[in-house]
Amino acid sequence: MSPYFIRRTREHGGDEPRTWTHWLKWLIVIDVDTQALLTQEARRGPYNDSATLRPMIDAANAVTPITRVLADAEFDSERNHRHVRALGATSVIPAKRGNATWRRHGVRAQMWHRFPRCQYRRRNLIESVFSAIKRKLSTRAPGRSLFMQRRQAFLLGLTFNLYRLRCRPRRSSTDFILRMSTEPVCL
Repeated sequence: MSPYFIRRTREHGGDEPRTWTHWLKWLIVIDVDTQALLTQEARRGPYNDSATLRPMIDAANAVTPITRVLADAEFDSERNHRHVRALGATSVIPAKRGNATWRRHGVRAQMWHRFPRCQYRRRNLIESVFSAIKRKLSTRAPGRSLFMQRRQAFLLGLTFNLYRLRCRPRRSSTDFILRMSTEPVCL
């Protein structure tokens, strides 16, 4: 996504201008099995996205029932964990936020002590979707305004879903696709 710049002067020590870089942050919720985008949000970054997880999960849950939520440590908060669990899903979000001296309570404490690494490994499929979008479609949203960049990001998501529908491999009941892996099977 193409960045745009805002000029700002320093408050302390000097008159030389300081350049602040802002960029477009594109958040997506995907179904890991079908690799289809369920919901998406685009906004100007840098931004703390922890609060955006709950409405995005609610919107995705309206499309299809959610059983597990895999997310970055950026989305780690007790409130997010409880919201996902209230929907009847399990949350797999690393509990990395906070100082080493902080006490973790509730679900975050469970994630800290017994993190399900085997389940979290499927999160790499999310990065595969981003990679596929960049390779097949585009790496940029070249609009000059934030409004146009957001529109272009949403169109990328829609186009990717259409691409997945059109280029989906067709399988018959007699075709078997064998997948080999060195990883243990995770349930």
